[in-house]
Amino acid sequence: MNRFDKKIQNSQRYALAVLYGRIFDMIKGIDYTGVTVSFRCHDGAGNYVMHKRGVLCRDEHGRWDFGGGGVKFGEALEDALRREVMEEYSVPIISFEYLGHKELHRVHDGKPTHWISFRYKVLVDRDKVVNGEPEKHEEIGWFSLDALPSPLHSMIESELEQLQK
Repeated sequence: MNRFDKKIQNSQRYALAVLYGRIFDMIKGIDYTGVTVSFRCHDGAGNYVMHKRGVLCRDEHGRWDFGGGGVKFGEALEDALRREVMEEYSVPIISFEYLGHKELHRVHDGKPTHWISFRYKVLVDRDKVVNGEPEKHEEIGWFSLDALPSPLHSMIESELEQLQK
């Protein structure tokens, strides 16, 4: 390899390093559309487990949420659902029902965000549920749909009607 070829090769490596650095710095939901599974875990008796979002959550700190998380590249939605329920509530899924998808556009820290959420209603064993992410969730609790805690995550109120069916 001559000196000219070596310079081209080094330039290509540098360009790739810059490109990969930019890709790794990209923020899901802000720099590109985020894909998430959202779940509403219930006990089969009309009660839903929720967590209060702590400061290590991406946004909406201090608000109550059902649960959800990002889908990893190459991961099937059902696998992401099972992984996220296990991460957040340390419990396996007994059964689930697909509730459809929702496109979410919000503003976070002054920046527009874009998410596509695949939503599920998930049956779990209430006695086995624990706070699997205490560093992110200040607390968890069980609530009926007519007695939800406050304040709620901004996306929840628009979905309550579907859960009450």
